[in-house]
Amino acid sequence: MSRAWNPIILKRDCVATTVPAGQVVLLNEGGEVEVVQQLGGSVTVRTEMGALLRIDGADADALGIEVAAPDEEYDPEAPFDMDRVFEALSQVYDPEIPIDIVELGLVYRCEEFAGPMDTRRIEIDMSMTAPGCGMGDVLRGDAARAVMAVPGVDDVDVNLVWDPPWTVARMSEAARLQLGLL
Repeated sequence: MSRAWNPIILKRDCVATTVPAGQVVLLNEGGEVEVVQQLGGSVTVRTEMGALLRIDGADADALGIEVAAPDEEYDPEAPFDMDRVFEALSQVYDPEIPIDIVELGLVYRCEEFAGPMDTRRIEIDMSMTAPGCGMGDVLRGDAARAVMAVPGVDDVDVNLVWDPPWTVARMSEAARLQLGLL
């Protein structure tokens, strides 16, 4: 039995990124797509031919939907808290798997460094589930934007690393349970 096709007609042209290749494409007004997931400030859609595409939340209006704001809005006057950095990273989702990058085990290192004139730099090493995944730059940018929104963060450097290679063992137990891997 095939699944039902529930298309949304695009209300305007919009830019999308192919998943997992990471190529930028233009979707035309009037085209049909189906929402697969809407998490972490982006929307993953499927075309009638089965291709997956990621649409940034800023373009969600082309789908006639609103992307939810992050779970927590930060008070810009709040003191810095490293826990908020991890909370921000947990709002970044893989476009194919409905699990955030922290629970997926993609964040290998996240450290705070003092800079000149009391500035704060956060350095992050993260990986992808596969070395050939073209979504690396997209997720790297999402992570940097999320962390820059944390009060007290002045600079963010997100590096993609491939050593050690990512494995399912890096996922949290909750993520493995959610995907039926336990």
